[in-house]
Amino acid sequence: MDAAVLTETITPGIYPDLPAEEYHADRGSLSSTGARRILAAPALFRYEQDHPQPRRAVFDFGTAAHRLVLGDGPELVAVEADDWRTKAAREERDEVAAAGGLALLAADYDRVHDMADVIRRHPIASALFAPDGGRPEVSGFWRDELTGVMRRVRFDWLPHPRGGRLIVPDYKTTADASPEAIARSVDSYGYHQQAAWYLDGVRALDLGDEQAAFLLVLQEKTAPYLITVVELDVEAMAIGAGRNRRALQVYAECIASGCWPGYVPDTQPLYLSLPPWAAKRDEEYL
Repeated sequence: MDAAVLTETITPGIYPDLPAEEYHADRGSLSSTGARRILAAPALFRYEQDHPQPRRAVFDFGTAAHRLVLGDGPELVAVEADDWRTKAAREERDEVAAAGGLALLAADYDRVHDMADVIRRHPIASALFAPDGGRPEVSGFWRDELTGVMRRVRFDWLPHPRGGRLIVPDYKTTADASPEAIARSVDSYGYHQQAAWYLDGVRALDLGDEQAAFLLVLQEKTAPYLITVVELDVEAMAIGAGRNRRALQVYAECIASGCWPGYVPDTQPLYLSLPPWAAKRDEEYL
C-alpha cells in the first residue's frame, strides 16, 4: 500500500518524555492495543478511537500501582472514605484530578504501597525495575516495512544500554497470578501479541537484536500480593507475531479503503455452524 495515504503526526524515533495523553491520542499510528482490537472488529477499533472510554476505577488502581513501581505518573492522594458514593468523596477526587493528581480511597492507597514494597523485595522484579537501571514510559514510533503503517509502542520500562541481552519488562496487576490463570490471560488479553509487538519495536528502533526478551511481571492485587514473572515460549510468540501481521494488513486495508467492517463482511451473510460441543451433544438427531 502507498504509505502516503496514512495521516501521521509523529515521526519515527524514540521519545522518552512524550506525555501519555499525546501518545494515546495519536491517530497516525497503530499500537499493540489497537492491533488486538482490529482483529476483534475494525469497526470497534474505529469507534473507540472516536469515543474514548471514560475513566474507570480499575484503571486508576493500575495507574497508581504503575506510579509506585515505575516512578512515573500522577501524584497519588489518599481520600479518607470507604467508597465514592458520598458527594464529599467525589468532590475531593475531582479536585485532585483537576490538579493533575490521582485520588485513591485510603484502603486502596495503602494497598498499592504494600504492592510496591513486595515488588522491591522480589529478587527478579526488583532487578528489572531498579531505579538506576532504566527509564519508565518511553515511547517509540517506526514504520512497518511491509505495509507502510506507522507503528508505536510505549515501554513500561526501557533498560539503559549495558551490552548483553536486552530484557524489557512489563508490569501488570491481576486478580490471579497463578500459571494457569496467566495462560488464560495471555490468550484473553493478547499478551503474546503485545510481547511480539514490543520486540518488533526493540529491533526496528535499534534498541536490541533477536536475543532481546520481553518479560511479563504480574502481581496479584490482594495480599500477600504474589508475583509471577513470565517469558512466553516460542510457539506463543510466533502466534502473537502472526496475529500482529494480520492486524497490520487489515489496518492498512481499512486506511486505504476508508471502510471499517464489523465482525464479518457486510456484503454477504455468514454461513454458521453450531459449536463443536453442541453438535456432538445433539448428533443423535442427525
